[in-house]
This record gives sequence, C-alpha cells and structure tokens, in this order.
Amino acid sequence: MDLKELFTDDDAVSPVIGVILMVAITVILAAVIGAFVLDIGGSQESAPQVQWDWADNSTDDGSNLGSVTVEHGGGDTVSSPSQITLTVPDNSSTSPITLDNYYSNSMTAGNSVELVIDGSDSTGTATLTWESSDGSQSTELSNHDYDVSG
Repeated sequence: MDLKELFTDDDAVSPVIGVILMVAITVILAAVIGAFVLDIGGSQESAPQVQWDWADNSTDDGSNLGSVTVEHGGGDTVSSPSQITLTVPDNSSTSPITLDNYYSNSMTAGNSVELVIDGSDSTGTATLTWESSDGSQSTELSNHDYDVSG
C-alpha cells in the first residue's frame, strides 16, 4: 500500500452524514419555529393548589341575612387573587366578586373572605372559580353548600 494513495482517496462517509445532519437540523428548526408561530404550547398557567375552608354565619335577628366565609387553609400562595371569583347565586348585589377586592397582591394561609348573603334564599351553593389571565382556562377550585337560616 502506497502512502500517497492513502491521502488522495476521496471515498468517505462524511458527505452523507453531513447531508443527513443538515436535513435533521432543518426539520427541528422548522418544528420549533412552527410551534411558536402557531402557539401549540398554549398557556402553561395553572390554578393554585389550595385547601379552602368554609364557614356559615347566621344571624339571630330573624332576618334571612347571614354570611359565608371562605378561608385559605394552606397550600400555594395565591399570587393573583383577581383570577379567583367567589359566586353565590341569587345574591346579585355582592356576587360574584374577585378575591382582589380583599387581597390586592397575594393571599396566603389564614386569609379569609366573608360574603354577606342578602338574597331571599338563606341556602345555596357558593363556588370559587379560577380563570387564567388570558381567559382560555377555567377551573372550579371549591364549592360549599351553605345554610345561614339560623
């Protein structure tokens, strides 16, 4: 075997590997750009994982008025209380409300919200609902069947 022949030999696998790598890089790059343009990933925002504690507060003066209290019992800090809505049916003067009416920055364990029941029905279901900031997702966090009739 001649040493000069070894250096002049052009047969190699590297051009084939180079073409395959270039095609693979192009396909991956197109997929990443397509995912951003088409917003395939969607919103990565999720509802806070919180234990909600409920309490019914009735009045002893014979009226149908009472209140429902919901307390952050532990778990994640609610960093955007404006995304959580407390709804009580047939209570149109005060419901629904967002929790940022009470806690503008964040809500942590021990914080509570009291909603006065001023409708004619002293029983019903109160619901806490979380909605993503772009409005694309909604989750019921907790509900409570209340009775403030006394």
